[in-house]
Amino acid sequence: MSAFQPEIGVDGSWPVDATQRMNRMYRWQRHIYDATRRYYLLGRDHMIDGLKPAPRARVLEIGCGTGRNLIVASRRYPEAKFFGLDVSTEMLTSAIAAIARDGRSDRVRVAHGDATAFDPRRMFGVRAFDHVMISYCLSMIADWPHVLEAAAHHLAPGGSLHIVDFGDQHGLPRWARTLLRRWLALFDVTPRDDLARTLQRFADSRGATLRFERPYRGYAQYAVISLPPGPRAP
Repeated sequence: MSAFQPEIGVDGSWPVDATQRMNRMYRWQRHIYDATRRYYLLGRDHMIDGLKPAPRARVLEIGCGTGRNLIVASRRYPEAKFFGLDVSTEMLTSAIAAIARDGRSDRVRVAHGDATAFDPRRMFGVRAFDHVMISYCLSMIADWPHVLEAAAHHLAPGGSLHIVDFGDQHGLPRWARTLLRRWLALFDVTPRDDLARTLQRFADSRGATLRFERPYRGYAQYAVISLPPGPRAP
């Protein structure tokens, strides 16, 4: 693991500006988020299929939003334990309600936290996770490499980091790529065209392996980083 240290306020609080910005964006969107995003947040179920957690494995989603992925994953893997964090309290309100409606409050826990700096021991009483999911989150965070550092710091030896996000759309017509990027920019979304290179350096520096795909004609990019094995964190 890296020497990354969480950067939180002296009172244990998270950056207010990030929470306020995300709350402004999602205060009303959260009510229609899952109904609309299913059409263009492609590859999320593929990411969940690739988890394959062992019984009692701990799975964290960074930027869990409405809790959609956590609910789907917990249905698919009933013997695993799921956790989620998000900087938007508005989105967490939707997530908590959705998890309760699905009867999964005993197996899925969420908390308020910043993707670039979080303390799972304080939030969940958990030191490390066997799997970490990041779905369409890196493209919304300016300091996205720091998110990778935070995730790796709290990933157990032998664990895996699963990422899906917008790609470079190389297989789409130029006009479609241009329109898509302009539309995404309205939501402060910037596809990370250098994600593959960054993740390869990231994996190499940790002796990890990287699997990288560009599905849907490059519309999305999907990656799995697997850390070398070691003793499981308590």
